[in-house]
Amino acid sequence: MKIVSRIARFLVGIVFIFSGLIKLNDPVGTQIKLEEYFEVFAHDMAFLHGFFHAIVPFALYFAVFLCVAEVVLGVALLVRYRPRTTNFLLLLIIIFFSFLTFYSAYFNKVTDCGCFGDALKLTPWTSFTKDLILLVLIVIIIWYQRDIKPLPTAMVVAVATVGSLVLAFYAITHLPPLDLLPYRVGNSIPEQMKPSEPYQFEYIFLKDGKTHRFKEFPDDSTYVYQDMVTLNADKAKPKVTDYRVWNDTTDYTQESFKGNKLIVIVKNLKDINAAAFPTIKKLVDELAGSDIQPLIFTSAASNEIEDFLHAQQLSVPYYFADATVLKTISRSNPGIWLLSDGVVKGKWHYNDTPAAATVRKLVKP
Repeated sequence: MKIVSRIARFLVGIVFIFSGLIKLNDPVGTQIKLEEYFEVFAHDMAFLHGFFHAIVPFALYFAVFLCVAEVVLGVALLVRYRPRTTNFLLLLIIIFFSFLTFYSAYFNKVTDCGCFGDALKLTPWTSFTKDLILLVLIVIIIWYQRDIKPLPTAMVVAVATVGSLVLAFYAITHLPPLDLLPYRVGNSIPEQMKPSEPYQFEYIFLKDGKTHRFKEFPDDSTYVYQDMVTLNADKAKPKVTDYRVWNDTTDYTQESFKGNKLIVIVKNLKDINAAAFPTIKKLVDELAGSDIQPLIFTSAASNEIEDFLHAQQLSVPYYFADATVLKTISRSNPGIWLLSDGVVKGKWHYNDTPAAATVRKLVKP
């Protein structure tokens, strides 16, 4: 059974490291997912309503802690650093994850747990099954932990800890090093809004008391139509389904794909970094007279965004978009997004606001 324990150690270690690194690549995405859980728990557990709302501002810290813990514990498991302590902590964290995924699956809440960030989407029940398998493997490891000889690998674990924190810090203060979202540079948003593949349908008819299924609509009028089923709904679903831009008078979605647009993403005004706007204003001013149109996309109320732009002395047309869409487009608040005929040419954190020459070069034919 020692070989089973070794295989279990290897599998658990690799999964934890992969899961942690993918989420460390985008800790703000994990923060958003935790905030969803906190909101759900605040609603479903009335007696803890105040507690969960109180910890929402700390979601990013929790996200970094959990992601770093996954990587560090995975490394510690593989290099046999303090096996008993490592195994116990692994057991605690997998029980915590199993609770979250079970809650998501059973109550149909937070239907994407974000277990592997945006790299691998799992259904809630698949995520829960994955956690149960990991739980069984960790129990096997604990059962045979007396056979695991500790190694002096503290330095390896320390390097993993520091490296994980550096990756998280970079992703938060800039943007994810590996952008896995549909609004990434190089993607055509109009193309992302189309079906990923042609839809396939199955037509269900009744004749002489028997059910018949057809891939093509039958010409025989003696068949009585019952239903139509989409066979590849998940595969054919567009990558982008909720992108929509509007103002108080018109829908601006299709217009946003025409020409060159420098879009400043203002997700909300609650946690906006106003100190970034002098640099953004300088960029907008330097692009005046060019074929690049500056815009603001926001989920804030019209009176709030008008007051804010007036305070920043920024005269730019603004349009509304769904808050979740804006969070997906940009992990920073504000963020900068460059479109040319609907194709993403650039995306920047406010700490990396580009020069006007860089923007012009990116949209140059």
